[in-house]
Amino acid sequence: MKRFAEPEAWAEIAATKLDINLIQFSFDLLDPMIDEEALNEMIPRTLDACKRYGIVLQSCFTGGIAYGNNLLLHPSQEMRKCAFDWYSRAIKISGRLRVDDVGGHMGALSAKDYKNTERRQSLLSEQLETVTALSQTCKKVGLKTLLWEIMPVPREPPSTISEARDILKQLRNTAVPVKLCIDVGHTCNPHSQSLSDRDPYAWLSELGSESPCVHVQQTDGKADRHWPFTKKFNKMGIIDGGKVLAALEASGAAQTYIYPETFPAFEQGDDQVVEDMRETVRYWKEYL
Repeated sequence: MKRFAEPEAWAEIAATKLDINLIQFSFDLLDPMIDEEALNEMIPRTLDACKRYGIVLQSCFTGGIAYGNNLLLHPSQEMRKCAFDWYSRAIKISGRLRVDDVGGHMGALSAKDYKNTERRQSLLSEQLETVTALSQTCKKVGLKTLLWEIMPVPREPPSTISEARDILKQLRNTAVPVKLCIDVGHTCNPHSQSLSDRDPYAWLSELGSESPCVHVQQTDGKADRHWPFTKKFNKMGIIDGGKVLAALEASGAAQTYIYPETFPAFEQGDDQVVEDMRETVRYWKEYL
């Protein structure tokens, strides 16, 4: 985010310094609401950079900027309409970037709406209808899957295993499959009474087969840390590559994309950010 904004910059880093060729593209790098002229510049540049460095864009994801918004669960109906437009444009851009899947953060209830049971249920029902409509747009532009990321707090469903199962059940007849994106650092819902909901390996073993991609971050399990997998943070964290893969195998998952998602401080030096990512990639390659 902001640091390596040029497609040529992040593509070169990925290919020559991280030695990876498969990427999940973040909309932090390309806001879906920018005008057509800017899109017509950035999309070809992105595709050209990927081709030059042998990189495949597998999916697109909402990113950190969108996570700061209520999106499809905003209290205002007009704002929810804008969020639907935002997501629709994101899906269409994903089609132009030739990826298979798209998705991410679907929405957050306000504190007021969450406390009102009737209002909460109404908004959640509307959200399911909206996601169903978005799946139709996915099909039109040739995408295979719409991803719904699990979240760490109750105002941002799903934040429990049972909630995730219920969402998948209600969305089983969409135009393209709606699947989960499990983030191992989001399994820290402090309000859940179930220990499983605060266990990343329980999420993976129970729902890994429904999560075509998994975001991995090092974390202590107490909050959504997004630490890199470096020696320093591995000593503090609870995420172990071998346990992650074993849990996915136990779930019956056939194919899963493992995406490291680390959030370095904006003040951190550029070279150190790249080095931490190199160490993170090396860590996961040992297990893969």
